[in-house]
Amino acid sequence: MAATVVTVPETAVVIEEKPSYSSPLSFLTDNAIAATISDTYSGLSARRKLMGLENPGTVDNIAREVQKDVLLSNFMFSGLRCDLQKVFSINPLFRLQHGFAMGSQALPPWQLMALYGTSDIFMQAAYSSDKSLTAWGNLRWSPRFVTKTQTSIDPRQTQAMVQIENEYTGDDFSASVKGLSPSIMEGGLTGIFIGSYLQSVTPRLSLGLEGVWQRPAMNNKPETALSYCARYRGTDWIASAQWLSQGSFGASYWRRLTDKVEAGVDCQLQFAPGFGAGMFGGVRKEGTTTVGVKYNFSNSVYRAQVDSAGKFGVVLERRVAPPVTLTFAAEIDQWKNTHKLGLAVSLEGAPEELQEIAERPENQSALPPPI
Repeated sequence: MAATVVTVPETAVVIEEKPSYSSPLSFLTDNAIAATISDTYSGLSARRKLMGLENPGTVDNIAREVQKDVLLSNFMFSGLRCDLQKVFSINPLFRLQHGFAMGSQALPPWQLMALYGTSDIFMQAAYSSDKSLTAWGNLRWSPRFVTKTQTSIDPRQTQAMVQIENEYTGDDFSASVKGLSPSIMEGGLTGIFIGSYLQSVTPRLSLGLEGVWQRPAMNNKPETALSYCARYRGTDWIASAQWLSQGSFGASYWRRLTDKVEAGVDCQLQFAPGFGAGMFGGVRKEGTTTVGVKYNFSNSVYRAQVDSAGKFGVVLERRVAPPVTLTFAAEIDQWKNTHKLGLAVSLEGAPEELQEIAERPENQSALPPPI
């Protein structure tokens, strides 16, 4: 039997080369200088990861443990106060609050506050009996980038206050740019602009700086200021310092004495030219040192502080029942022979099923609102 041979014709394959299109701005990145900068930054990032650096926080909170947690700056008040809170939802968070005050120069007689928050959005508004309105609105664009806004309208003021802040949180640094009442309506840029940057250089030491540019009106010259800050974290203590080029220095020290006791020291110094300042003029030094302590009990928190200006103050917060919290505040000025007292009652109401919803795994693992 004869074999059959089948011939397959050859097929010509034609490959078309598509022209490569490049961006008109590609020359900014496709060059030796940009490549060197990119390689250097990649090398520094790799070394920073090997060092185990952590995010140091922000410049605004450089001394948060002392100034905002231990000392009484954010807790002292006078007169009588009553807060009624009602929580309607956990995820998303929705809460209403009525506030009543009597005998206080800082708080209005009545205030209504509403709060709404998710993992990406935070909105809060407060309307007072003096017809003033304050609103906050924050948006989390990504887990690292957050935009914060604040608007305040007061009929007693000639103009409203607007604040816009953009904050970026990196693995080992934090950067923010803030603008207070920015405007271009006068034919130029006016307002206050603040930029800050805080970087971890070692697992314990962080260094940063903050710059301020302000111009109230076009007929005024711009003013600038620069400050430097440092923060060192020990095993159970934190020390921080901040220096402003205009002549002020602040230092703080926080230490955890026990699991329930914290102590802190804050020192603020001002260096101003004295009379006859000049070549032979002296420098007038002014300063205040404050020492505070905080006790955490099972159902109460006790704070006390004393400063070099002769003031002694205490604040006691006690939860007498799950929905009821009592707060007592007192301050005595030994040099001026004055005093002030404050008593507050806070009532919180929420349906029982909200506690079960809050304990669900999906709600506990969710990101908190970008406050």
